[in-house]
Amino acid sequence: MDDCIIIGAGPAGLTAAIYLARFHLSIRLFDCGSSRAALIPCTHNHAGYPEGIRGTDLLARMLTQAETYGAVREAARVDAIEVDDDGFTVRLGDRRARARSVLLATGVVNNRPAMPDALHDEALEAGLLRYCPICDGYEVTDKRVGVIGTGDHGMREALFLRGYTADVTLIAPDGGHDLDPACEAALDDAGIVRVGGPCGDYAIEDGRFALDTVDGRLSFDSVYPALGSVIRSELAVAAGARATDEGCLEVDDHQRTSIPGLFAAGDVVKGLDQISHAMGEAGVAATTIRNMLSEQRPIRR
Repeated sequence: MDDCIIIGAGPAGLTAAIYLARFHLSIRLFDCGSSRAALIPCTHNHAGYPEGIRGTDLLARMLTQAETYGAVREAARVDAIEVDDDGFTVRLGDRRARARSVLLATGVVNNRPAMPDALHDEALEAGLLRYCPICDGYEVTDKRVGVIGTGDHGMREALFLRGYTADVTLIAPDGGHDLDPACEAALDDAGIVRVGGPCGDYAIEDGRFALDTVDGRLSFDSVYPALGSVIRSELAVAAGARATDEGCLEVDDHQRTSIPGLFAAGDVVKGLDQISHAMGEAGVAATTIRNMLSEQRPIRR
């Protein structure tokens, strides 16, 4: 039986693995290989990398660091978490793995506009398609920006980006905009143009990201889909952990879920959805796990 199983090997999971392995605990990571961080062409707001760092490179460095201290990563998809009398059983198809504690660091999945994967990945790599204005809004300073979304969420993303550029257009994804008078007033005050949908027929044209709208074909230096995301908390919820209506796992100040011994960190928990924030939560979770296990059975050399 391992001391801790970590599900997910993004920034939160790998940070926790580094901490726990350096606490001289036996750690196993199960990862299906779909961390959002791996999609980042280059992050410039992660401290310590003045020239920026590619998401896959950051994850590779973190994994090497965790493995240096004995953490083991396996490429596998977890099907279920079961609570036992003395810990947890994690089901992976026909396999079973047991641990005294579990940390869920499964993150979220962005809802994407409907387009071929090849086009999506090419646009993302070129910075023509972006998902996180907190991460990379600086890179669209004074550029022409489109936001695909509506309602309060679309409005808030458009207003946030207005802090980087005066040229922001909010495009409804399906039909007309779903905006109450307060949203419309806020957008008007910021000078944000609104265009109805449906939008589609996406393409890269002359170095810009282009799409059809009810006002004709438009092109932008960058487009931000503001279509929400799916929180990957189903494993913990199925085991009985409490979550918000949106699916974010509820945790206390020490990253403990409502199930004793089950912890969560990173984007699967309601928060800032930032690498630095996920890493901080993971450090708290890992230290709490270590102290919990020590109370159960003293950790001594």
